[in-house]
Amino acid sequence: MPSFDIASKVDLQTLDNVINVVKKEISTRFDFKGNHVEIDLDKKTMIMKLEVESDMKLQQVEDVIISKSLKQGLDAKAFDFSKAHYASGKYVRKEVTVRNGLDKDSAKKIVKLIKDSGSKVQAAIMDDIIRVTGKKIDDLQDIIRLCNGANLEMPLQYTNMKS
Repeated sequence: MPSFDIASKVDLQTLDNVINVVKKEISTRFDFKGNHVEIDLDKKTMIMKLEVESDMKLQQVEDVIISKSLKQGLDAKAFDFSKAHYASGKYVRKEVTVRNGLDKDSAKKIVKLIKDSGSKVQAAIMDDIIRVTGKKIDDLQDIIRLCNGANLEMPLQYTNMKS
């Protein structure tokens, strides 16, 4: 029986490369000359810590992160910029969560989307992936199109396709 897995993984090496490229770009940009900019990535908790001098600089750093991640092949949905920034002393700080893996709520949402589509496939949650099985590969490809068309707040990868 044909099957595939739906996952939401971020490659740590690619993410580290993105952070290094962003740091290099910001150090060479004219509008950041002489400004305090600090970008740190905690690889265990997958939280990126930004520290800049003003709100405008914070927005520019976020834009650079998004553009450089897209060039490296990382989806911009992998970053959760929704958390509010806070001022501490003369700097503005923000913690950006990197979405890695499917949490239970997101997995349930995707399985509900698949079941509501009426396709003749089965979806099962297995830890941080969803295994989708069906009788025809065409049905599985329809599910991939359905998930891509749905406005989900996370990057999805379709792996382990077996026929």
